[in-house]
Amino acid sequence: MTDLSRRHVLVTGVAAVLAGCSVPRNAPMKREVLEGAGEFSEFSVYQVTRASLPRFGAWPVTGREVLSNWPSRNDRKGLPRIAPGDRLSLRIWDAEENSLLTGPGGNVTDMPDMIVSTRGTIFVPYVDEIRVSGLTVDAARSHIQQEVTDVIPSAQVQLNHQSGQGNSVELVSGVAVPGRYPLEAPQTTILGAISAAGGVPGAMRNPQLRLQRQGRVYGISLQEVFDDPAHDIPLWGNDRIIVEEDKRNFIALGASGQQNVIDFDAQQVSALRAISLMGGMADTSADPGGVLVMRQYPRALVGPQGGRPETERVVFSFDLTSADGLFSAGQFPVNSGDVVLATQAPVTTMQKVLSLLGSTIGLGARVSSF
Repeated sequence: MTDLSRRHVLVTGVAAVLAGCSVPRNAPMKREVLEGAGEFSEFSVYQVTRASLPRFGAWPVTGREVLSNWPSRNDRKGLPRIAPGDRLSLRIWDAEENSLLTGPGGNVTDMPDMIVSTRGTIFVPYVDEIRVSGLTVDAARSHIQQEVTDVIPSAQVQLNHQSGQGNSVELVSGVAVPGRYPLEAPQTTILGAISAAGGVPGAMRNPQLRLQRQGRVYGISLQEVFDDPAHDIPLWGNDRIIVEEDKRNFIALGASGQQNVIDFDAQQVSALRAISLMGGMADTSADPGGVLVMRQYPRALVGPQGGRPETERVVFSFDLTSADGLFSAGQFPVNSGDVVLATQAPVTTMQKVLSLLGSTIGLGARVSSF
């Protein structure tokens, strides 16, 4: 057999082998992922550009969402008011020699640690029960003064107040010293309460605040409260505060620095930031025109009406070879649970085939030399 015949047989055999197996690679190509997309497909494909960004921004947020509602600083109760469980201490002066309260030889009597009953009242001898719940400390002192002077005209009343459970807040978790803290100042804010509880551990990633108030739950990131004093709201009695680490994440796949489940490191993670968290795109294999964000919407959030995706499965495509694509990727928010896929460039697969073919032909040439 001649050298030319040997090489022809060798190349034919290599081609047959390559046709019967797939070339090893770490990511699919864009056309492979999007194959079958169309009008009757089970998934939709959208190119993300400056023009399309507003449309996607109106769609529902999927995954584990950080609550974005937060009370206004104007939603306040004003000065703290006495509540059941609070402790009141009275000191009553009376200059009369035969006072009912002070007794012989004295002109003052103390009534310490009187707990406001569940009915909102305290008991004062010779006066009976006095309702104080719902009053400010000054208003309660004036009210008690009036009730006492109806019986003892010359009496003067001093009132001290100590907050009970109804005038305290609970720091549940995420602080150095969890527990219940009294609202001692008229306008104790959420940052003040967190500071009183020893602050938030520095190692906590992107801390999130949860405020439970009167049957509702509000949420915001701690960084947003630091950045905007308007978010440092006054607390109400019986508020519960939970500080927790951001639990959102996305899945990184394909021709990138890592393939892993990656945690959010900020309140909003854009597609461009996600690529950075993935370790960037592989220099020799990634397709910069084929970055895909894959998202599953609940059936209840899908529909033909405006402001909703048309299918449950949606693929957002980014072309990072253009300025518009780069800017749009920096403005497109990734949702918790999304898959961010860096597809492989078609030329990379071809280079692997040619490399393998060239190596085989070189081996054949060496064999034919014997």
